[in-house]
Amino acid sequence: MTSVPSHMTPLRLVQPAAIDMARAVPLLTDNAAGWLGTPVAAGRPGFKRFLTDLSLPIRGRAPSLVFKKAAFVDLGEVRQSADGVEMEIGWQSSSLAPLFPVFSGHLVLTPSELRLEGYYAPPGGEIGAALDKAFLGIAARGTARWFVERTTEAVATAVGTVDQSDTAVRAARKPSTAR
Repeated sequence: MTSVPSHMTPLRLVQPAAIDMARAVPLLTDNAAGWLGTPVAAGRPGFKRFLTDLSLPIRGRAPSLVFKKAAFVDLGEVRQSADGVEMEIGWQSSSLAPLFPVFSGHLVLTPSELRLEGYYAPPGGEIGAALDKAFLGIAARGTARWFVERTTEAVATAVGTVDQSDTAVRAARKPSTAR
C-alpha cells in the first residue's frame, strides 16, 4: 500500500448536478480549451495541459474580491467507471511554483454529480503543512471549490457544492457552518 507523506492534505469536493455524459465528455477532452484555457505542451504522456488562471474568490466581500494565479492544469485520459467517467487531474503554478500548492487527484463525473478527489501539497514541506492547517488550507480549498464550480458550469447545471475534505466534514457537523 502506498503511503501519503504527512504534508499532503486530502481534498474531496462534490458538486451535485444533472450531467449529460454524452455532452460532458467532449467538454473535458477535445473541447476543454474552450472553457479551461490555452493548450500547451503536456508534461506527461497521455495528458493534455492547459495554461489557465486559477481563481480564489473571497466570498462575502462587496465588491467581490478575486485573487488569480496563472497555473498549468493537466487532464489525463477519460476512463469509464462503474457509474460514469473518471480522469486524472493535477495543477501547479506556472511561475514561482515552489511558493504555491500543487494538486493531484481525480475528476469523476456521474449523471448526478461532479467530484474532485485527491491531495494537495502546500509549499514548504512540513513547515508549510503547519501553516496550511492554520490558514493556507482555506485558500487551497477555495481554489479547488472554484475549479469544481467552473467545471460544472461547463458540463452541467449546478445544484450545490459539498466540501468533503477532512476539516470541512468536521466543520459541517456544526449547525452554523456556512459553505
